[in-house]
Amino acid sequence: MTRLPNVVNVRDIAEIDMENGTPWGGAYKPLPPVLDQDAGRLGANLSRVPPGRTMGPFHSHQLEDEIFYVLSGRGILRYGDRIQEIGPGDCVSCPAGVGTAHQIANPFDQDLVYLAIGRNDPNEVCVYPDSGKIKVRGLDCIGVLAPKSYLEGEPDQPRIFGLADKQSR
Repeated sequence: MTRLPNVVNVRDIAEIDMENGTPWGGAYKPLPPVLDQDAGRLGANLSRVPPGRTMGPFHSHQLEDEIFYVLSGRGILRYGDRIQEIGPGDCVSCPAGVGTAHQIANPFDQDLVYLAIGRNDPNEVCVYPDSGKIKVRGLDCIGVLAPKSYLEGEPDQPRIFGLADKQSR
């Protein structure tokens, strides 16, 4: 029987290796074949974190709620200023917009495997408190913001007036 286009089996999905060097990175399989094609939709990944690694830096989301459901192995969750061991059957909720950062790591001797569920919002902003970085997905940019006053760097004469003069001629 031919599968419907919106049905996949995890065995048929290629794992994407994100091992960026010890101790960063792991691997994942993007699960929803139809929903992942459009930004701003619900997404899910089967994530695998090898021993001694973490998938990414400590971060918080402004727009994307995340849920992690542990299938196998053990790991540690850093949530705000607290640490907790997690294992099979644990479900972790990380609400967006509350300013509480999170990170999952695997200091144990076997792979940690979990289901990660969240939105893929094209306008997401992530904050990385350990490094002071901010990611603005819509601008495809990760960097450090420097505080400035509202008008700092603006010209003495706003450009709009010059443009209006040219148009009226």
